[in-house]
Amino acid sequence: MTHGRILCGTATTPDLDAAIGDYAGTLGLRMVERGDVDDALATSWGAPASAGAATALLQPTSGEASFLRLVEQPVPADFKPTRTFGWAAFEFTVQGVHDWAERMGDTGFNIIGPPREIPGLPYFVAMQMLGRGREMVYLNEVRSDTPTSDLPRAICPVGPIFIVILACADRPAVLAAARELVAGGVETVVVSLGAEGAVFVSGENAVFTEPMPVKVASTVGAGDAMMAGTVAGLLRGAALQDVAALATAFSAVTVVRVGPHLDPAAVRRTVASVVVERLPALVGRP
Repeated sequence: MTHGRILCGTATTPDLDAAIGDYAGTLGLRMVERGDVDDALATSWGAPASAGAATALLQPTSGEASFLRLVEQPVPADFKPTRTFGWAAFEFTVQGVHDWAERMGDTGFNIIGPPREIPGLPYFVAMQMLGRGREMVYLNEVRSDTPTSDLPRAICPVGPIFIVILACADRPAVLAAARELVAGGVETVVVSLGAEGAVFVSGENAVFTEPMPVKVASTVGAGDAMMAGTVAGLLRGAALQDVAALATAFSAVTVVRVGPHLDPAAVRRTVASVVVERLPALVGRP
């Protein structure tokens, strides 16, 4: 299985000049254009009030067709990364992730998860950080391909966005969007709803997992753990409902403690109690 190209990600920031300093000055992305959001673009986002906002478009110095758009607007006072709308983030493929961690001291990036191997996913080393707009950004150094798919190596210090995690509190809208992606050829779609659970769609099947009743100590790594559980289940050839249960168990076990860990015994105990709801089958898939 090969990955398609993610053409663009969009993030808001309260200070466009400072954010450009972070992404261009620190990460080394190249400025493509700068100006204001036009009416057509704002309308295409379903956010017409964004028309006229200052914006900048950046891309890797390799010239690969993958872009990051920054849009200047205030950060809502009650916004909580990975919680307000669930787990949402951009993931860049990079060279030398441990070196990047040492360069973030006097920047607008705040490291919340230092570089580490994700439990169950030895294929890359990931680092988590928040930008000035509290956008979640991962820097991932690829070590090897997975047994069933390729992973993109960076050919410049910071390469393209190769994973985008989208989250939403509107479950019907999430399911409809996931089904549209699957109908277009995406093999499996997983959408975190944060504290509201998660949706998994693959082929004609769709399931929803209820959130686990656990006491959360830290959400750092919760999304990574869910991804690890998803990949582990898929590599085993498990049915979608079993993949969803395993992914949810991975995440639930991760959030009850601070720091990197994944207790296999706790996962086995937890997976048996995950509530998985089958959703109406996808129809009309080409």
